Amino acid sequence: EVQLQASGGGLVQAGGSLRLSCAASGFTFDGYAIGWFRQAPGKEREGVSCTSTVDGSTYYADSVKGRFTISRDNAKNTVYLQMISLKPEDTGVYYCSTVCTVDAVLKWGQGTQVTVSS
Repeated sequence: EVQLQASGGGLVQAGGSLRLSCAASGFTFDGYAIGWFRQAPGKEREGVSCTSTVDGSTYYADSVKGRFTISRDNAKNTVYLQMISLKPEDTGVYYCSTVCTVDAVLKWGQGTQVTVSS
């Protein structure tokens, strides 16, 4: 069974940092892209970042470029999202999945809450 567990969220002040982890199991991890998504209160879910498995390419939403860094450790079946210079608008529930676009996600796993206070 494919499982993805997001963790590492918390409450931080604006300007602070967090590192999220996405631990995967039940599939050949290094054969899949891994995407991070978030859903802010009252807003639709959106893509934040994604890492490819083929050429190591990465994608970032314009709103997080320069502040978020995605990385993967295939030996640990884990993808990380390092977030710095956090802003209140980064608040939301963060999810990970084996695809890079919201529309392609078939089933959402349990996310991790990130709250950035002003």
